[in-house]
Amino acid sequence: MLKQFLSAVLLLVVFCANSQQFVTVKGKIIDENTKTPLESATVFLTSQKDSSVIDYTISEKNGNFEIRTRKKEEAVDLKVSFLGYQNFKKTINNLQSNIELGNLALIESGAALDEVVLKGEAPPIRIKNDTLEFDAASFKVGQDANVEKLLSQLPGVEISPEGKITVNGKEVNQILVNGKPFFGKDGKIATQNLPAEIIEKIQVVDTKTKAEELSGEAASSEEKTINLTIQEDKNKGFFGKIMGGYGTDERYESSLLLNWFKGEQKLSVLASANNINSVGFSMNEIFDNMGGGRNTSIYVGDDGSFGINGMNFGGSSGLTTSNLIGVNFADKWFKKVDVSSNYFFTNAETENVNRTSRTNLLPTETTFTESNATSNKIGNSHNLSFDFEIKVDSTATIYIEPKFVKAFNKDRMVRNQQTQNQGNELSNESNSTSFSDVDDSAFENSIYYYKSFKKKERGFSASLTNEHKKSTNFSNLNSSTFYYLTGEPDDIRNQNVFTNKDFNKVEAEVRYGEPITDSLKLSIASEVTYYASEDKDSTFDFDEVSGSYNDFNAPLSNEINSSVLKIYPSAGLNITKKKIRARFNAGPEFVTFKNESDYLATNTRLNKQYIFPKASANLNYTISNGKSIYMNYSFRMELPLANQILPVVNLSNPLNTIVGNGTLNPIQQHNMYMNFNNYDWQSRSGFFFYSSLSLYKDQIVSSTVYDESFRAQTTYENVDKGFNSYLGASWSKTFKKEKRSLRLSLGIDGGYNLNQGLTNAELYEARGWRIEPRVSVNWSIEDLITIAPSYNYTFNSTEFKNYVIENANNFVHRFKMEFTSYWPKKVVFGNDFGYTYNSNIADGFQKDFYLWNTSLGYNFYKDRLLAKVKVYDVLNQNVGVRRTITPTAITDTENIVLQQYVMFSLTYKLDKFGGKKEKEGGMFFLD
Repeated sequence: MLKQFLSAVLLLVVFCANSQQFVTVKGKIIDENTKTPLESATVFLTSQKDSSVIDYTISEKNGNFEIRTRKKEEAVDLKVSFLGYQNFKKTINNLQSNIELGNLALIESGAALDEVVLKGEAPPIRIKNDTLEFDAASFKVGQDANVEKLLSQLPGVEISPEGKITVNGKEVNQILVNGKPFFGKDGKIATQNLPAEIIEKIQVVDTKTKAEELSGEAASSEEKTINLTIQEDKNKGFFGKIMGGYGTDERYESSLLLNWFKGEQKLSVLASANNINSVGFSMNEIFDNMGGGRNTSIYVGDDGSFGINGMNFGGSSGLTTSNLIGVNFADKWFKKVDVSSNYFFTNAETENVNRTSRTNLLPTETTFTESNATSNKIGNSHNLSFDFEIKVDSTATIYIEPKFVKAFNKDRMVRNQQTQNQGNELSNESNSTSFSDVDDSAFENSIYYYKSFKKKERGFSASLTNEHKKSTNFSNLNSSTFYYLTGEPDDIRNQNVFTNKDFNKVEAEVRYGEPITDSLKLSIASEVTYYASEDKDSTFDFDEVSGSYNDFNAPLSNEINSSVLKIYPSAGLNITKKKIRARFNAGPEFVTFKNESDYLATNTRLNKQYIFPKASANLNYTISNGKSIYMNYSFRMELPLANQILPVVNLSNPLNTIVGNGTLNPIQQHNMYMNFNNYDWQSRSGFFFYSSLSLYKDQIVSSTVYDESFRAQTTYENVDKGFNSYLGASWSKTFKKEKRSLRLSLGIDGGYNLNQGLTNAELYEARGWRIEPRVSVNWSIEDLITIAPSYNYTFNSTEFKNYVIENANNFVHRFKMEFTSYWPKKVVFGNDFGYTYNSNIADGFQKDFYLWNTSLGYNFYKDRLLAKVKVYDVLNQNVGVRRTITPTAITDTENIVLQQYVMFSLTYKLDKFGGKKEKEGGMFFLD
């Protein structure tokens, strides 16, 4: 079936490709006086009818250019813009055959040398050094279009069905508004809610670290940043959305987003509340916050956790009720200080019922564990952060970034478990009831300073980062563990445990950069890092006589302190040319590693000193416009954790006793990554290949010995080798004709890993590999209909050496269909249908399920109100089953999931920008 489907897709590609008719327009850009070729001139075709951009390109080193575009009967204008030259325009009456224009001579205009300027009109595309800039007014979108629709019209910009934005094949990982984050640097709130009509320019640059940004160095990353600049006359106003919904089974959802800005000032408020397993803020016009389909505006984890602005909340499977309030503020103070701040309050309560079946893999036998658990988790979190960028003068900048976090969590769990051996004999059985209260606080602050000098590229930078985290945990445990085959006494516990953790870290760096040539720069740096942790567990058993928890349990109490001091002097070279950006840095790392434990009245100290090599390198080579290679490499040594080397016996788990090993060596780790990108925006097609390899020597693994009752004794050992690798490739092509668009995507991912381990003193190897082909199609008629089917197949296999089994494998089929209709006018009809099949799931677990969500909406009251009726899980088939294969176990897990419900929701839109006055149904503003 898969072969037939892929064949059909390939035939469709060939058919569509052959059905398109293209012509080429060639020429050469030269200086009128010197007749020398001009490289990187922007050449573009525009429609005479509405001045919209048809296609564009950039001239090569020899001045040649070639535009491949579709045949057109109407007249078009060919325009050229270039650094310091007057604009050039030539009319082409029709594009029915290939055209050779010969030399096109540009006249100098005396314009500034850092910008391409066109006199008399704003060009749709500009090049400013390493910045690609689009003029928003040159690209036509609908009256009420958002920024996401505007971006999709730009040459070279692609937005996948999952919402991922790429520019010439490079992924966009940061979106700014007027140079500042808008509720998180991922920018999805901005692109989906800002109206396109207020945007003046879209600027695309390489994503830089703060140090690179302040110093002006070339980016080491290959990812892109988009900056949206708002038109000056519209850079004041108010816009927002308010949504509320209520449904069957007392399901509800609500979201609010209000934004006010005036010049440099911006204030945004975000809020939500729901009990449908969502962060509650996607504002998706089809499904609002309903999950399980296309809702990808805010990060949602597989375990039900959610994240926004780099912070994660929740974090467990089951049914989640969540509340969120956020405030974002940005301004410029005293003309020299750019300030931005965020505050978030989050609340999440999750209830879950879990059932797990695990096959435990041992060198000579297998055992089987069945468990059931119910849990309730409640979490509250306050997150406050600031960004201050202070322009001291034209040569010096200071950047300060403090962050504060305060979180409270309450966990409750009831669990029972039993394990049988291969002879179906009961090895052990346990029952437990536990609850815990956790109080976490954290403070982080980063300070960067950069000073440039008269000599170009000469600069000095210094940074200081500190971090403090404190966690206080109180837990109560009632548990009974029974051992049936060894004659050991049963383990009965009724105790209170107090856990205190303190962590402090300070990092300081000074760096000096000296240019050797125009393209080569020497960098000398010294980094000092110090971090220390204090962990203390105090356990008190219940005293039947006094009726209180006052019986100190010494074997279950301990204190561990650890500190690390690293000094890393280094030297590096930076190469920056038009097509090559490269960076190499290396040096010795001096490490002082101190550890101390107090356990059973015994004080143990274990101190070590090391000298490690440390190096990193990256290379970004631009072969041509849209075609590039990126590579990076790093080598580092990783220290063991304090509890892995100290002789403290951890008895907290009655079924697994853990003790450290003081002879452990640090881990040696090589990391390599490369990719090849080939995107042709003219044909709207792209190919992307990527691969990664991590090699380990002296990797630290658990060494576990089991007795007859399957009770474990665990320590840690180094093993000789281990590696993780993955590679993948993807291809996509978009066909456009007027309002019709067809996007085809093919991809494949794979991985191969080697892990060694020790079980019952036997060394085993597990070699696992994964292959995951995928295909998707997205066909749409603008503002009318979208149909997007996709298919994904995942196969996992693990081969064992010196183990009870030789191989374990499973595969998963996933099919998805998204359908959206905007016909008839004012009506929005959406359907998301998915089918998942898991092979080799244990008996008693459902192997496959369907998930179908549907939504019907109607716009009225001058399109300010949108009423919707939505159904989650129309077929009532949703299940939460998953199989996981590791070198030591095959685990099947089932968690409760959200069941079928019907929801009615109402969304209200309001906005006012510049002189645009709110009319009926809006809000009243004074200019």
